[in-house]
Order: sequence, then structure tokens, then C-alpha cells
Amino acid sequence: MGGPALPAYASAMDLINQFVLAGAVLLLLAILASALSYRIGMPLLLVFLAVGMLAGEDGPGGIQFDDSGIAYTVGSLALAVILLDGGLNTRAESFRASLRPATVLATLGVVITCVITGLFAAWVLDFGLLEGMLVGAVVGSTDAAAVFALLHAKGLTLKERVAATLEIESGSNDPMAALLTIAFIELILAGQRTPGWETLGLLVQQMGLGLVTGLGGGWLLVWLTNRLPLERGMYPMLILAGGLLLYSLTTVLGGSGFLAIYLAGVVVGNRSPREASNILQVHDGMAWLAQIGMFLMLGLLATPSDLVAHAPEALAIALVLMFVARPLAVWLCLLPFHFPWREQVFISWVGLRGAVPIILSLFPLLAGIPEAALILDVAFFVVLISLTVQGWSIPALARRLRLQVPPAPEPTERHDLAAGQSSGHAFYGYRITADAPLAGQEANALRLPGSARPVAVLRGSEAVPPESAGTLASGDMLYVLARTTESDALSDLLIRPEAPAYLEKRQFYGDFVLRGDSQIAAVSAQYDLPLPETMAELTLEEFLSLKLRGKPVVGDRVRLGKLEFVVRTVNEGRVTQVGLRIPTHLEDAT
Repeated sequence: MGGPALPAYASAMDLINQFVLAGAVLLLLAILASALSYRIGMPLLLVFLAVGMLAGEDGPGGIQFDDSGIAYTVGSLALAVILLDGGLNTRAESFRASLRPATVLATLGVVITCVITGLFAAWVLDFGLLEGMLVGAVVGSTDAAAVFALLHAKGLTLKERVAATLEIESGSNDPMAALLTIAFIELILAGQRTPGWETLGLLVQQMGLGLVTGLGGGWLLVWLTNRLPLERGMYPMLILAGGLLLYSLTTVLGGSGFLAIYLAGVVVGNRSPREASNILQVHDGMAWLAQIGMFLMLGLLATPSDLVAHAPEALAIALVLMFVARPLAVWLCLLPFHFPWREQVFISWVGLRGAVPIILSLFPLLAGIPEAALILDVAFFVVLISLTVQGWSIPALARRLRLQVPPAPEPTERHDLAAGQSSGHAFYGYRITADAPLAGQEANALRLPGSARPVAVLRGSEAVPPESAGTLASGDMLYVLARTTESDALSDLLIRPEAPAYLEKRQFYGDFVLRGDSQIAAVSAQYDLPLPETMAELTLEEFLSLKLRGKPVVGDRVRLGKLEFVVRTVNEGRVTQVGLRIPTHLEDAT
């Protein structure tokens, strides 16, 4: 009786093994290809998408994959994992600097982009008005996976206001894009031609539920992490399981699961729960796996021959989106916040499209909209153009617009001893290099900040106490016990991060460091700087805030006479250190 079932079982197992083999080969090819991308500056996500397309039905791989339901499910799950990691790496200070402008961009900005792009799409594709608006809604939001990946690639360190605005916007604009997409689909299916008030109610429901469940669920995850005795490797899994539970629960209740899981990650990342560094490391790896898997799958879903057939129209839509709709939306939304023109240009250009437009373009396909196949092809083409043209040029544009800041040094190793950012301690390990600031000094005579103290020096395979280690040499690993609040000052003292010459700290901030609470009148008198009488009573911090018309962030610059003030350190929203430099480069004069 069991005989006939055995061949079927063997056939099924063989098919599963072939799927696993194909998946492993694609994953390995994508990882190997990423090494090449670092050499030529090619965006990583474009590499993963290209590998998937080459493995697809029109490429040498010949794999046929056209299941939009599986693509939507896997893509949404992968995007949730990416957003959780993005939230874990978003600092609370970023919200202080950029929450309001990012929120406006994530809501009104998406609407403006949708309308402009939709009107043009309706004309160029010969669609009805609602069908054109549906195209605009699908491609209207920036993609969190693309933005997070490209902003963190190649050690690109941007001014906090710019990076935070882009990250918060991309992490929170999916609800608006999804809402508009669903609303236009329902109107088309119902035969209506204009949206009603129920659309606004749906938006409030999506954003409100996402906000409440995300913040509340994040707090609950921190509470559980700090109180449950688990194996060390289980804490990252607890955060993952809790985040996905919040995502799915919020979605079932009618809210934005993407917003909920992103905000939960923000809460967890800023409360420094037990095993915080372990959680971050594991989730960074899972986010990369999710990005690779998602873009490989979306590449398999694409049919390049279909994309070529509609290339002229799709290219025109992509160009209008990049050069008209997005810049106009950014300009209108950031107008009340007085962003410098350089930052507006960069934020406009980094309106990257990635997985989200492709996932949203599956909605019309699942709903049976007649134009759905063409909308999917247009979304794919827009993503390819965005990742190729915009993604490739981001590092060069950031340097051209002078929006980079010196990278913050990070310890080689970190081992937390207690939970809690304010009272926790950790062991920090620092690899001593030949140009390290403390190389050549006695290990037992180091002057370290606060209560930090050296514990051991690992030299080769031997651990030596500081009293017996002698002078620190290149290749040594110095281990220091310190409060977590002292880690930044400690890293600044022990590490000289690799950076281009124009980002070397003395070149960037200047040779002189001033206190933020210094009187600007005393500074101007010392250096013979022209100062209006109305500003004579201000501190340096107040002067910079007035000139910058907002909250200063590290890297902000103000010229006064022949000198330039550069914000060097900001603690809890207060400018504590300011660099004073003499502009010497041609670009400083612009």
C-alpha cells in the first residue's frame, strides 16, 4: 500500500532540494557580485535585482516565476524585517531634528508626487484619470530598503538633519502610498471617478493604529527583553518575533503594519535593552538577507522583454518623477522648515524607488485591474532607472553639496554588562593601529574619559594586564571598561577613523574648538569679526541657531567675516562645541 507513495515522496523531496540549491546559488552569486559593486560604485540593491533578472525567464537562468501572491507575501515580510532594523538603528536625536519635516514629506509629499506623476502618466499612457493616479500612487513613495542601504553604504556619513529626514520619511511614507493605491483601486472597481471623505478616515486609521501599536509594542518588547532570562542568541529572535507580531496584528486591525514595526524598532533601539549590541548585529545581518532575498525575487518576477516594449513611456514617467514631481514636493514640504538649498537638492535626488513600488504594483494585479500588467512594468522600469541613475550618483552628490561629516569612530568590539543606556557598563575593544592617537603610550598610564579604565591588552594570543603591557603597539587590542554614555568620547580618543582628507577633523572643523555657551561678542572681538550690535548679547549657540533658523546639527556652517563657525558637537539638542576654521578651498567660497 505504501509503494506508490514512495516515488511521489522522492519526487517531492527532489523538487524541494532543487529549490534549495537554486536559492543558495542565487544568494551566493548576489553576495559575490556585491564585492564587485564596491569596486565600481554600483548600488548593491541594483546588483541583487540584476542577478534575479539574469536568473529569470529572459536570462540565462531561465527560471519562470510569475506568482504575484507569493511575491507580495515574501516582499512584504522582507520589507517588515528591513524596517525593523532601520528603526533599531535610528537614534532618538534624529527625531528631534527631523520628525516634523519628515512627517510632512511622508504624507503631503507623497500626495503631491502622486498627483503630478499621475497626471503625466495618464497622458503618456493614454489612461483614464484614476488609472493614471494609480500609477502615481504606486511610485509615489520612497523605499526604506533602498534608502537605508545606500545611505549606509561605503561609510557615507551625512549631516544628521539630512540623513534623519530621509530615513524617517522612507520608513513612514508607505502607509500613505498604500492608502492611495488601495483607494484608487476601490474607486476604479466601483466605477467612481473621485475619492470621498472615507479616504481621509482610512488614512487616520492606518497612521493612528500604526503609531499606537508601534510605540506601545516597542515598550513592551523592551520590558520583556530586560526581564526574561533567555539564552544570549534568543534575544534577537524575541525582538524579531515581537516585531513581526506587531506588524501582522496592526495590519489585521486595519492599521499600517510597516509604520508599527518601524516605530517598535525605534523604541527598542533607543531604550538599550539587554544584549543591545547583539540584537543590532543579528538584525543587521537579517536585514541584508531580507534585502537580498526580496530583490532577487522581484528580479525573477520581472520580464525584461516586456519592460523594453514600454520603455519610452516608462522612462518619461521616471524622468518626470525624478526631475519634476519629487523636487517640487520636497520644495513645498520643506519650505516652512528653512532647509538650506543644498539639503533640499540632495533630499530631492535621494527619493529612491525600490521594492515598495513593485510590491504596491502587485495590488492592481491581485485586484484584476485591466491595466495592471502595464502598471507593473512601469513600476519595474522606474525602480531600475532610480537605482541606476540616482543610486549611483549619491556619494558624489553628497560630497559636491558638502553634506558629509567626519565619520564617528566605532569600537572594534562591544560587550554589554548591563541594560540601560544611562547606567549600563560595557567592555569595549579597540584595535590599535600605527596612527592611533594613543599608540606608543604606556597602557597603565592612559588618561581616559570619565570612569573608563583599561582592563587588558590582547597581544597576539596572550592577554596581558595593563600594568605589564608596556607601550601600546600596532596590532594590540586594548579592552576598556566604561559606561555606555562614555563610549563616544572613548572612541574619539582611541580611534582615527579612515576618511578622505576633506573629512579629516582638523580640516573639517578647524584647529580651534569653542564652547557653545561662549559669548559671541567675546569671540568676535578676539578674532576681529564683524558682528551686528543686536547680536552682542547672544551666546555662540544662540547666534548659530538664529543664523541657521532652526536646530543646528553637526556640520552646519555659518560664515562671519573671513572665518567660519562649524557645529562640532550637539548633546541633547544643545550645541556644546563649535569649530573655528579659515576657509581655504575654492568650494568654501561658494
